Amino acid sequence: MLSLTFFLYFGQLGVLVPYLGVFLDGRGFNSQEIGELFALVTLMRIIGPNLFASFADKSGKSLGILQIGAFLTFATFCSIFWLNSFWGLTIAFGLMMLFFTAIAPQTEVITLGSVRGDATKYSHVRLWGSIGFIVLTVLAGKLIDVFSSEAPIYISGAVLLGLFLVTLSLKEATASEHKSSAADSIWRKVRTKVFIGFILSSTLIQISFGPYYSFFALYARDLNYSGQETGALIALGVAAEVIIFLLAGRLIGRFGVKWTLFVSMLLTGLRWYLLAVAAQFWPTLIVSQLLHAFSFGLIHAASINFIHHYFGVQFRSQGQALYTSIGFGIGGAAGNFGAGLIWQQGQGAELAFTLATGFALLGALLVACIPSRYMPCLLYTSPSPRDQRGS
Repeated sequence: MLSLTFFLYFGQLGVLVPYLGVFLDGRGFNSQEIGELFALVTLMRIIGPNLFASFADKSGKSLGILQIGAFLTFATFCSIFWLNSFWGLTIAFGLMMLFFTAIAPQTEVITLGSVRGDATKYSHVRLWGSIGFIVLTVLAGKLIDVFSSEAPIYISGAVLLGLFLVTLSLKEATASEHKSSAADSIWRKVRTKVFIGFILSSTLIQISFGPYYSFFALYARDLNYSGQETGALIALGVAAEVIIFLLAGRLIGRFGVKWTLFVSMLLTGLRWYLLAVAAQFWPTLIVSQLLHAFSFGLIHAASINFIHHYFGVQFRSQGQALYTSIGFGIGGAAGNFGAGLIWQQGQGAELAFTLATGFALLGALLVACIPSRYMPCLLYTSPSPRDQRGS
C-alpha cells in the first residue's frame, strides 16, 4: 500500500505540476497572474511541512497526520470546481497545497521506518511514485487534447480521493532507532555551516525550476508540440528519474553527497541553457528531459540521504519539513513569481531559462565551497543498512 500511496501522490503532481498553467491559461489568466498564483500557492509549502512535522514528531503519530492531510487535501480541492476568480482559485489551491504538504514527509518517514533504512527496499517502494507520475502525466496530456484544459482538475479530484482511501489501509511504522533526549534542539543542527550551505544550494536549485514548473507545458505548446507530445516529454524525464533511483545508492556511495550534488547541479544548469537556446529542436528537448534524472532525481536522492542521516530519528520529520519548506517553499515561490514576471506570454522564455541556468550554477558553486570534511558521515558504507531517497 505504500507503493500505491507513492503512485497516487506523485501521480497527482504529474497532473497539476505540468498542466496547472494550461488549466489557468484556459480560464483566461495571463502569464503574470499564473506566476503570481503559483508563487502564492507555493508559499504554503513553507508553513505546512513545519506545522505538520512538529505535530508528528511530538505525537509520534505520523500516520494520523498523513491521513488527516490526505482527507483535507481532497476536501479543499473540490471547491476548485465552483471557483473561477484569481483570489478564489488562489485560496483554494493554497489550502489544498497546505494540507498536501502533510503527506510526503510523513510517507517518507513511515516508508524509511518500514524498510529500516534499506536503500534497495526503499527504492523499490519509491519507484512507484515515478511510475504514477509518468502514467498520469501522459494520460492528462492526452485528455487535454481530447477534451479541454479543464481535464486536469477532474483527474486530480479522482486521484486525491483514491489517495485518501489508500492511506486508511496503511500501518504506522515503529522506529527502531534510539531517540536523543528531549533537551536536544533541532536548531543545533540547523545553525551549522554544512546545513546552511546545503539549504541555500537547495533553494537556488528550486528557484531555477521556476520557469519549468510554471510554463514548460505552455512553452511546448507555443513551439507547436501537442498535449500528448508534451506529456510524453515530461514522462521521459521521469523515466530517466526511475533509472537513476536504481543507481543512486551506488553513485552516492562512490562519490559522496557533496560531489553528487555538485555534478547534478552543473548538469541542471546545462538543462536550462538548452531550453533557453534550442528548445525548438526536438532532440534538444529529449536531452533536456533526460537530464531530469540529475536535476531532480539524483539531487533529491542525495538531499534526502543527507536529511535522513544528519537529523537522526528524533528530528527527522522536522528535517524533512525544513528541506521542503525552505528549498521547495521559499525557493519555489521565488522561482515561480520571477518566472511569471519575466515570461510575458512566452516572449521572455529565453531570458527566464537563461537566468535559471545562472541560479543552478550558483547552487553548484555553493556546494563546492562546503568542505568535504563536513560530510564524512553521509557516504554509504555497507549494502544493507544504508539510506537513500530518490525523487
